[in-house]
Amino acid sequence: MIAVAVLMELSRIIINENGDQQIIFLKEVDGPRMFPIVIGIFEATHIDRRVRGKQVPRPLTHDLLASTIEQLGGELRDVVISELRDHTYYAKLRIKHDGEVVEVDSRPSDAIALALTVEVPIYVSEDVIDDIT
Repeated sequence: MIAVAVLMELSRIIINENGDQQIIFLKEVDGPRMFPIVIGIFEATHIDRRVRGKQVPRPLTHDLLASTIEQLGGELRDVVISELRDHTYYAKLRIKHDGEVVEVDSRPSDAIALALTVEVPIYVSEDVIDDIT
């Protein structure tokens, strides 16, 4: 079970095409706190496309995962950035399947890209926010 979590929304994407580290910022929906995450170019590009409403001719990885969850009878409920361990963030995909919520380990960048694809809430554990402030 996930600890107390804070509802966040994507606030900003910084894409540096000359570097291998991109940054996205999540902002607390009902508060002032911001949460930066360094991600890869593929995930940043996918998130940017999704935010801008740009269509691609074939499904990308996050589209494929969303479709797979749905075709197998699941429903992505939300994603939670749940833990910071050894300078690495961990996230959970929370999928409702057969009346139960199953938590699947994920990289935060993939979880956020999937959340934006399916349009579900993004949460960050209060403990994780406290660790970065």
